[in-house]
Amino acid sequence: MAARRPVALVAAAVLILEAGGIVLLNWILSIVVDRQQMSLAGLRPGAMTTGALAAGAVAALSLLGCAALLLRTGLRDRPPGTLARIALICCAVVHAVLGAFVVGMVGWLAFAALMAVLALLVLTLVAYGERPAVPDAGADAEPDGPAPAAPTSA
Repeated sequence: MAARRPVALVAAAVLILEAGGIVLLNWILSIVVDRQQMSLAGLRPGAMTTGALAAGAVAALSLLGCAALLLRTGLRDRPPGTLARIALICCAVVHAVLGAFVVGMVGWLAFAALMAVLALLVLTLVAYGERPAVPDAGADAEPDGPAPAAPTSA
C-alpha cells in the first residue's frame, strides 16, 4: 500500500479547503440574512445571523478535526485509533448524506465534489485497515497447540 500516505494527506488538504468554503458560505449567508432582515417563525434576524455563523463554525471545526486526524495518520503512516476511525467514518457518512441531498438542490457538480471527498475518506480508512498479526519468528508454527483431530465415522 504505497499510495496510502498521499491519499491521507490529500484528503486532509481537501477537508481543510472544504472547512474554509463552509465558513465562507455561512458568512455570506449571515450577511444576506442580516441585510434582508429575514426571520423564521418569529426569530430575530440577529439570531438568524448568529445561528448561521455558529453553524458554519461548528461544521468547520468538525472538518478541521477530521483533517488533523488524517494529517496525523498520513505523516505517521500508522492507522488511526478507534475514536479517530469513528470520527472519520462519521465524516464520510455526513458527506454521503449531503451528496444525496445536494444532487437535487445544487446539481451534479456539487454531488461529484462530495463523492470525491467521500472516496478519499473511504480509501484512507480502507488503506489503513487493521494490520494482520505477524507471527513471531521464534514461536511455534501452531500457536494454539496441535490441530484438533478430524472426527471419524463408525
